[in-house]
Amino acid sequence: MNLKGKRALILGLANERSIAWGIAQALHAKGVKLAFNYLGDALEKRVRPLAESLNADIIAPCDVSNDDQITNIFQEVKNKWGGLDILIHSVAFANKEDLQGRFVDTSRAGFRLALDVSAYSLVATSREAEKLMGDQGGTIITLTYYGAEKVIQGYNVMGVAKAALETSVKYLANDLGPKKIRVHAISAGPIKTLAAAGAIPNFRDFLGEIEARAPMRENVSPEDVGALAAFLCSEEARHMTGNVMYVDSGFNILGA
Repeated sequence: MNLKGKRALILGLANERSIAWGIAQALHAKGVKLAFNYLGDALEKRVRPLAESLNADIIAPCDVSNDDQITNIFQEVKNKWGGLDILIHSVAFANKEDLQGRFVDTSRAGFRLALDVSAYSLVATSREAEKLMGDQGGTIITLTYYGAEKVIQGYNVMGVAKAALETSVKYLANDLGPKKIRVHAISAGPIKTLAAAGAIPNFRDFLGEIEARAPMRENVSPEDVGALAAFLCSEEARHMTGNVMYVDSGFNILGA
């Protein structure tokens, strides 16, 4: 897979345990130039050292719920690189209180926030990426989870947001396909990230259950997701788009 010289904007890196970090490392190893966003001063302190360790060309603020900030970071990408080949969307958020108790008790404001940050942001950033990918095409990848398809206790409104995200991938793939822009979602098994630990109750027990029941009897890592992402960004995957692809040791195929 020859990705040398391609340009990738990675949205949503939080720390060295993030899925986005596994993807960033995989792309960097293939020779991809990298750009990162951060949200606020606290996250900048975590993101900047990681980004600099991969020789990132751009490290810029961007709140994906703010259209002006989205415009600004893509303008910075244009100014620096002149174009874009890869967009990695690893962004999701819901209020903690909406990930506890019953889904039916989700507030209107909480529902709106989760769908905006976790799903609509893919639409908004893809629209900007399209302008920079031009006729040469490119790849857009987002991260989803099995809770979009089946009930995962405590995942609640995030499961609904991920379902909207997965359907958005299909509609975006249809819209952007004529420009040779491919759009995918990677559905990873549970990985011990800060986001997952905060979203899923008894997360440690959940990891143990996956390891015991998944066909391959093991959990997955950010590096596993990164390997698939690198493949999807390569010419070998040039006729693949609109897919939800699993990296979960086969857990998604199981019934009761």
